[in-house]
Amino acid sequence: MNMPDASAASGSPSPSATLLLVDDEANILSSLRRLFRPLGYRLLTAESGEEALELLAAEPVDLIVSDMRMPGMNGAQLLAAAAERWPDTVRILLTGYADMSSTIEAINLGRIHRYVSKPWDDNELKLIVRDALDHRRLKLENQRMAQTISAQNEQLRQFNSELEATVERRTRELKTALAAADKAHQELRQAYTGTVRVFCELIEGRSDLLKGHGRRVADLSRSLARQLGISEAEQQTLILASMLHDMGKLGLPDELLVKPFSTLRAEERGAVMLHPSRAESLLMGITPLREAARIVRSHHEHFDGTGYPDGLAGLAIHRLARILAVANAYDALQLGTLVGRTLSPKDALEFIVSNRGKRYDPEVVDALVAVGVASPPEPARPVRRLRPAQLSKGMVLAEDLVHADGYLLLGRGFVVDDSIVDQLLRLEQSEGRAVIVVVRQQAADGV
Repeated sequence: MNMPDASAASGSPSPSATLLLVDDEANILSSLRRLFRPLGYRLLTAESGEEALELLAAEPVDLIVSDMRMPGMNGAQLLAAAAERWPDTVRILLTGYADMSSTIEAINLGRIHRYVSKPWDDNELKLIVRDALDHRRLKLENQRMAQTISAQNEQLRQFNSELEATVERRTRELKTALAAADKAHQELRQAYTGTVRVFCELIEGRSDLLKGHGRRVADLSRSLARQLGISEAEQQTLILASMLHDMGKLGLPDELLVKPFSTLRAEERGAVMLHPSRAESLLMGITPLREAARIVRSHHEHFDGTGYPDGLAGLAIHRLARILAVANAYDALQLGTLVGRTLSPKDALEFIVSNRGKRYDPEVVDALVAVGVASPPEPARPVRRLRPAQLSKGMVLAEDLVHADGYLLLGRGFVVDDSIVDQLLRLEQSEGRAVIVVVRQQAADGV
């Protein structure tokens, strides 16, 4: 019996696979060893079928390469015995052209992976062995995976048998917890919305001139955002930023709140120019307001880079901040807190248009012109309080539609369409309460 050929692994990593080479001719075994030794395989050799079976019983073998013609037990008989006792060992038969009938026997009894005609081509034989080992590895991996999946399926069946009772109990617990969480969420949402309103009132309550400034800026910002195709979620963030954009002025003296920016002395201007970054610092600690805080920081940046606090320019300025900048300026110009005098709506619009591409984003300025802010107000028309099923396409919201939790669903001026009606009907059905929408109809409707 021949011991494993250790020379192939000397000074090298562990062999990747164990090969058993079987042939009664020493020169054939020597040729096979020379062929496979450089490839890092662990090599075992046997000169008879009986010797090969003893080796197979003694240690694991990944692949057998056996000659067909040997005295005593031939290759077909060896591989048949190996197939019975070690079915996962790959079997390759070396055979001559005159051994076709014996080869067929080996294929039938030994279930060989491949047979190779002698004399063999070295490269072809190396590829055959490598492919056979790859095939064996994949087969074993699939078997292991199948066993793992089978074990997992059994575990799942056991889990499922226990799960129904647990689910029923947990469902009851969850319903109770969800009811409590929903109540807490509503209270938190209301408190959060109320906090924003309080912040806004704290700012505006220090001067009669500023009363309603945040609300007006928020309304105009929302109209501009709609004109620009801003998503509903971003509109909500923009409204919060609009209402809180002057938060950083809380620490300023009263006289600086209404003094026109263009008339401020250098030290006064420096103090006022800190208010966007101060507002961001105040608001960043409130998680739902972090995105709004970033917008507030940039609402005094100018499109040409001459603004503050960071000197940003163009598209480097947050898009929502560019919208807020225009809406804030339009109202501030009419209040007289931006330039040294109060402007009419028309003059305020002209001022902003004249600074298109300088102070203000051209796209937002064009949106301001498109929404027609300087146009005289339409004659008041009667409003109606309707349920979603009573709404018609083309009706316009006369008031904000606010959810019971305190957040805005639809803003004043929104034009009703069929999709909105469907959404409001689903909202009524899912929440089990009436939704009341205050609307007016388009002037063209004759109402």
